[in-house]
Amino acid sequence: MASESKGKAPIFCEKLCLVCKGARAGNSVCKAIQNLELKIFGKKGCIWGQARTRYYGVTPDQKIPENFEIE
Repeated sequence: MASESKGKAPIFCEKLCLVCKGARAGNSVCKAIQNLELKIFGKKGCIWGQARTRYYGVTPDQKIPENFEIE
């Protein structure tokens, strides 16, 4: 439904996870760990990555689009 709220933003993957945050910043060690994690858990990653994917519409290895708006 279009009227459904997305709820609270999932901040762990975005701001607190050393692996995902580091990988998105370009750290090669974090990127290697994240790639392994994505192979184990699937394209959307762990539970926090999956929440981030649902909320922002991008997988844990991608940055949030600059034009992202909360509905």
